Amino acid sequence: MNSARAVGLACLALLVVGCEPPQRPSYAEDLAAITEFNARYLGAINDEDIATLSSLTTEGHVILIPNREPIVGKAANDAANGGAFERFTFDETWTPVETVIDGDLAFQRGTFTTIATPRSAGERLEVSGSFMRIYQRQANGEWRMTRDMFNSSAPLTRNLDDQ
Repeated sequence: MNSARAVGLACLALLVVGCEPPQRPSYAEDLAAITEFNARYLGAINDEDIATLSSLTTEGHVILIPNREPIVGKAANDAANGGAFERFTFDETWTPVETVIDGDLAFQRGTFTTIATPRSAGERLEVSGSFMRIYQRQANGEWRMTRDMFNSSAPLTRNLDDQ
């Protein structure tokens, strides 16, 4: 075999090896990443940390709230969170029941309880119910929330805007 052919075969071998698709994380690794994501997101809610909440959502994030117009986009979500944090302190908990991961999308359903305590006059509001969230893997491999929806187990007689 001549040296030019040997060099060509060596380059071809390097190209083939270099073209292998990156290894996808396992289900367990993705689930751990989403669990860590949720801890950060929930911590940011309870700490009233809008900057962290914003960093954990996609630009096109949509939240569906019962009996309200959808909140569409990161800026609208940030404004809604800011308004809520001005009027209330929050103590929120989540209990995931099911997590499905399929490629770069995942969804999770579960239950939640939120206690909203007014910063001024008014009664404390406690809401429990179910949630469904959709997560999207970003180009850097990190998960971000892209859709969030929930419902209440009991009819709400008032909402946070009434306070």
